[in-house]
Parts: sequence; structure tokens; C-alpha cells
Amino acid sequence: MESIFLSGKKARELRAEGHHLNPAVMIGKDGLTPQVLHSIRKVLDTNPLIKIKILDTTDMNRKQFAAELAENTSSQVAQVLGKTILLYREPEED
Repeated sequence: MESIFLSGKKARELRAEGHHLNPAVMIGKDGLTPQVLHSIRKVLDTNPLIKIKILDTTDMNRKQFAAELAENTSSQVAQVLGKTILLYREPEED
């Protein structure tokens, strides 16, 4: 399997593309609930690149949080910046 954290040219391209995105999902004090993970998966089904905002009420380490998100949604982390995570999942081919 590929690395959970993207690097290099692909990561730079995705960070530039994701800069103007609004957060698709916000995660609060309850953390990664099954409902939150389901919402993220559904958004990734239609948008390969999404921005996720971690609210201040969440006390988990942000890089650990990003890794757990990627593992549970079959995606990769393009960026962790402050309380914002940029996730990317390669679109499925028809």
C-alpha cells in the first residue's frame, strides 16, 4: 500500500488545488464517530480532494488524527496545516 502521507509533486499540486476549498466536514469533541467516517467516505465518493476542519474541542494529536482518517477512509493525507486536514482519494475508474 502507498504511504498515508503524500509527498513530492503530487502533494504540492493537491495542496495548491485544496487551498481554496471550504471544509466539507467538521469534526468536534466526539472525534471520529462512525457517522463522521461515513460522511467523509460519501464526500470522497464524489470529490477526490476534501478539506476537513478539526474543531478546538477535539483533543487528539492532529497528525495522528489525519493518519487515522486516511486509514479509515482509504485515502491519503495531502496536508495537515493547523487544525485543517486535506485528504485525497484516487477516483475509482469505471
